[in-house]
Amino acid sequence: MQKIEKTVLIDMRLDVLVSLEGDASRSQAAKWIADGLCQVNGKTVLKAGFSVKPGDRVVFTIPDAVESTVEKEDIPIDILYEDEDVAVVDKPCGMVVHPAAGNESGTLVNALLFAMDSLSGIGGVKRPGIVHRLDKDTSGVMMVAKNDMAHESLSRQLSERTMEKHYLAVVEGVMKTEEGEIDKPLGRSKKDRKKMAVDPEGREALTRWKLVENLRDAALLDVHILTGRTHQIRVHMQSIHHPLAGDPLYGLSKGGVRVPRLMLHAHTLAFTHPRTGERLHFEAKPPKAYLDAVERLRNRKG
Repeated sequence: MQKIEKTVLIDMRLDVLVSLEGDASRSQAAKWIADGLCQVNGKTVLKAGFSVKPGDRVVFTIPDAVESTVEKEDIPIDILYEDEDVAVVDKPCGMVVHPAAGNESGTLVNALLFAMDSLSGIGGVKRPGIVHRLDKDTSGVMMVAKNDMAHESLSRQLSERTMEKHYLAVVEGVMKTEEGEIDKPLGRSKKDRKKMAVDPEGREALTRWKLVENLRDAALLDVHILTGRTHQIRVHMQSIHHPLAGDPLYGLSKGGVRVPRLMLHAHTLAFTHPRTGERLHFEAKPPKAYLDAVERLRNRKG
């Protein structure tokens, strides 16, 4: 551990001072403060937004870095873009994003640790670099933060809705309108803790969709999510009686169209580069199994 002592020269927030003097991100500084590692004039302060004034004596401790407990694994991944701050990958269907109980290996994080020289630490030792997730059976484009500065910037873009994410989704049944918006809050299902559900007391969730093509007994949609709730597209489409084709959790229990996988693919992603300010756009083409399934539905005879 490293101890740093500083006499305050100007009015500022405590987390700003700790971030500057400790050469850390604001979120990392806030965590150190919340963990009780910072004192102002001999008293422990736990609030990152605490105001310090000229003459205040600040002492804080930088804990030793915790190495990731996740093993590096030589798993091939499709890297669409990479620089010193961010990477963009095309996650395959069937791959879990980060280790958890029952999935300690074979995840995207295992592959990223092998393929890249650095990942952000904000997500914790089990989720280095992970700013947002895709479900195991969802394929497509995902961004990765390679340092804490990038992680904070990308997370802020998510919360401020300046990041744009579009998905291709095949849903059960044909659509009778060209587009729609679903504005329904989501929360953990009270009946099944593995599932999410529309909940008036849940978190805001907003989904917009446009019809790409009506297939026989199904429809191909372009789905734009403005919030990033767990299972958002899957629950929202089920709520308007058009569940995703191939969805084992929220799909039709019988009588649905036959497809080989969950028909959800993260198609495009746009965000502002954390360092350069350049607007970046990426696209991941749906895998062959997805395209073949769409083609079979298109040509299916009644």
